[in-house]
Amino acid sequence: MDDTRHLSGMTGEARVEDYLALLKPNVMQLVVFTAIVGLVVAPGGINPLLGVIAVVCIAIGAGASGALNMWYDADIDAIMSRTVNRPIPAGRISGGEALIFGVVLSVFSVALLGLATNWVAGGLLAFTIFFYAVVYTMWLKRSTPQNIVIGGAAGAFPPMVGWAAVTGTISVESIALFMIIFLWTPPHFWALALYKQSDYGAAGIPMLPNVKGAAHTKVQIFIYTILLALSAMLPTLLGFAGVVYTAVAVATGAAFLFFAWRLLRTGEDVAMRKSARALFNYSLGYLFVLFFALLVDNLLLRFGVLA
Repeated sequence: MDDTRHLSGMTGEARVEDYLALLKPNVMQLVVFTAIVGLVVAPGGINPLLGVIAVVCIAIGAGASGALNMWYDADIDAIMSRTVNRPIPAGRISGGEALIFGVVLSVFSVALLGLATNWVAGGLLAFTIFFYAVVYTMWLKRSTPQNIVIGGAAGAFPPMVGWAAVTGTISVESIALFMIIFLWTPPHFWALALYKQSDYGAAGIPMLPNVKGAAHTKVQIFIYTILLALSAMLPTLLGFAGVVYTAVAVATGAAFLFFAWRLLRTGEDVAMRKSARALFNYSLGYLFVLFFALLVDNLLLRFGVLA
C-alpha cells in the first residue's frame, strides 16, 4: 500500500480553506441538516443554546470523520480523478497534520456534546466517527463490494444523534430516520460508481459495478430504491409526520423509482452512464427535500396550522 497518507513532509503551504476541505463540507451540509431535523422533530424540545451547540458538535464530528477518511485514503485519492485535488494528494497538507486534525476534532466534538446534552448523544457521535473512519474507511471500503451498504450506516446516524441530544434515548422514530438514509446510500453511490467505474477500478476499490458488473448493479439499485421509497413512509406510519411530508415522500419516491427503472432498462454503454449520472444527480437533492418536508410538516403540526 502506498505510504502517502503517512508522509509528514509535503510540498506547498496549507491554507485555511485546505483544512476546511478536509472536513468534506459538501457532505457535512447533509449531515448537519438531517441532524437538525432529528433534533427539531424529537419530542420535548431543547434549550436553543444547547441545540446550537449540539448541531455544531455534530458538524465538527462529521468533519473529523472526513479528515480521518482523507488521511487514510490519501493513496487512492491521488489516483482517482474526482479526488486528486484534495489537500493531501495535492501536497498542501501532510498526512500527519490531517490525522492530528481529525483526532483532535473527534475528541472535542464528542466530549462537548456529551457534556452539553447527554452521553447517549455523545456516545452515538463517537460511534459514528469510529464507524466511518475505522469500519468503513479502513476495513470495508477496500475489502468488499458491500462497502457502501454496510458503511452507509455512518451517514445515517446524524438524525439519531440529534434526536438523542433532545431525548437522551434511541427510539423507533429515530431508527426510522436512520433507515431512510441507510437505504438511500446504496443507490446514490452505486449510481456514481457506474459512471466512475474506471476511477474505482484504477484505485482498486471493489465497488459493485467493478466486481459484479453493471447489470447486477442496476438490479441492486432498483431493489434498494423500492426499499427506500417504502422506508420513506415510516414517519407517516409511526405518526410523527402528516399530510405535507406524506405527499412529498410519495412524489419524490415515485421520481426516484422512475430514474432507477430507466437506468435498469438501459444497456451497458454511454446511455447507461448518462442515466446513472441523472439518478445520482437526483439523489443528491432527494434527502434534502424529504427531510425538509418532514421539518415543515412537524412545525406546521406543532403550531396548529395543520390539524
